[in-house]
Order: sequence, then structure tokens, then C-alpha cells
Amino acid sequence: EPEDLVRYGLIPEFIGRLPVVATLDELDEEALVEILREPKNALTKQYSALFEMEDVELEFREDALRAIAKKAMARKTGARGLRSIVEGVLLGTMYELPSIEGVVKVVVDESVIAGESDPILIYANQQKNKQASGE
Repeated sequence: EPEDLVRYGLIPEFIGRLPVVATLDELDEEALVEILREPKNALTKQYSALFEMEDVELEFREDALRAIAKKAMARKTGARGLRSIVEGVLLGTMYELPSIEGVVKVVVDESVIAGESDPILIYANQQKNKQASGE
């Protein structure tokens, strides 16, 4: 309502120039997961395309998507905060990936989002999982 905008600190003369005032509900976890996965330009699809440039498949597990959504809700950043969360998780791997040979897949799960582990690197020739930190 316009009265809410006045209480927020906007002057009535400015509010009078707004032809429509729309209120929105806060996005829930399910909506944020859908934003990560569904649109044509979804974040998961954008990052998958970046990894495909290195001939590497990127997989986000369902628990990772939910953890990203929960983190955005906790930060109260909504959908705009999703990119910074995903970027923070994948930045190191994206930097190191061109110099690591034989990686065919990178898997992101809930522990990666929580900061407990690095993304899982799956190698073509070894067929075993290895942490991005080289352990």
C-alpha cells in the first residue's frame, strides 16, 4: 500500500507518481529451487555451459539445490542471491579445472554448499572420485 511506502521513507509526492504499487510474497524454498533449474537461462544451465567449454559435465544433486535455496533464504537475498552462492562454491573449481587433466564430471552435493567439502571430480581414466583439493 502507498502508506507503507511513506512509512518506509519515500515522500508522498514521489509515491503519487507511481501508477501501480504491487506487493510480492517472499519466495519459498521450492520456488528458489525452480528458479535454479527451470528457466531457459537458469543458473544451473549457465554454469553447465561454462563447464562444457572444458568438456566437463556439471551435476547439481537435488540436495545441493535445496541447500542453495536454504542459504539464500537465510541470507534474505531471494533469487538475486543464488548466483553469488553458486559462484562462491564453484569459483575454485572453475579456476583449477583447465589445468587438471582427465576430469569428465564435477558433482556438487549438499556438503559442498555447506562448505564441508570441495566439489567431487570424476576422472575418465581412473573412474574414481577425487576431491578438488587434490586429496
